[in-house]
Amino acid sequence: MRTEDLDYQLDPELLATRPVEPRDAARLLVLERTPGPLEHHQVHALPELVQQGDALVLNETRVVPARVHLHRPSTGGGFEALVLPSHDPEHIGCYVKGAKRLHAGDRLEVRDDAEHAVGILEVLGREGEEVRLRLVEGESLGALLEAAGQVPLPPYILGARRDRGESDALELDRRDRAWYRTVYQAAGGQMSVAAPTAGLHFTQSLLDRLVAEGVELVRLQLEVGPGTFKPVTTTRLEDHPMHRERFVVEAEARRRLQSVRTGGGRIIAVGTTSCRALESLPEVLSGETIATETDLLIAPGHRFRHVDGLMTNFHLPRSTLLALVAALVGLDRLMDVYTQAIAHRYRFYSYGDAMLIR
Repeated sequence: MRTEDLDYQLDPELLATRPVEPRDAARLLVLERTPGPLEHHQVHALPELVQQGDALVLNETRVVPARVHLHRPSTGGGFEALVLPSHDPEHIGCYVKGAKRLHAGDRLEVRDDAEHAVGILEVLGREGEEVRLRLVEGESLGALLEAAGQVPLPPYILGARRDRGESDALELDRRDRAWYRTVYQAAGGQMSVAAPTAGLHFTQSLLDRLVAEGVELVRLQLEVGPGTFKPVTTTRLEDHPMHRERFVVEAEARRRLQSVRTGGGRIIAVGTTSCRALESLPEVLSGETIATETDLLIAPGHRFRHVDGLMTNFHLPRSTLLALVAALVGLDRLMDVYTQAIAHRYRFYSYGDAMLIR
């Protein structure tokens, strides 16, 4: 399909730079997969909008404070970096602004908000857009990020905050540490550099109410990488180099999903990340734990094998996430829904409102 078919115009005022509070007070636009009228609710009404026996599939990945500032001690030059998910304690991959000024053997300090050095990284080289480094001073990568890292908010939120004069970056980062994470994220396991944003709307009270109504909450982990921010620049969507992301679905989760399917319930993915993981599973749902990677591009024409419904935020134009949602309801219908959402002043993107497709 043509990438330009995924384009639309958004009033910049509708780009949300912070979430509503409480989380489940966000607005929820509800539509059926088959044509019909739209309904306007709030997320806290979700238990009345799904059915007993349905499953909501949650991505419990953990967002790490992966945005760091690096300094070259010899010259004082600074760099902003995004640390990529890594399971190698020795070597670290980063996207670095100004990476062309870096060379193998350079040593870079990682500094906290008070400008104290908390670790030193050595540049090993570059692999495409990625700069490879190793930790030469400091306890661990995790400790370094906790001490000096900032929340890896999408660039469009940071840009909108600057444009609107929301300039208290340190105070906002402290608040983002609570805002930009789900209440159900795992303590360990997968590390993500972006949140599964549909999940940001859930409170513990809402989760408890869903369980009380007989809704299954099934958890998996998909490690959200920086590719989620990458715009589609190719003329045809199919030519876009799709990013790979690790995911894990435990055997017990697969068994519960099969039980829901056998019992006639619907499998509703909470977020596009959960959807990608589910659609990357084998045809038979039940089975052993799966820990692998996916580069699945879901676009119009995709035959959904496991996902019956989707709760998701409103996505950027010309994005693979928008294409995924279009695959579920049809491109023309989705663009009409987005036109109506804009007319009703829904808030867009990571900190914005949500839609439920059922």
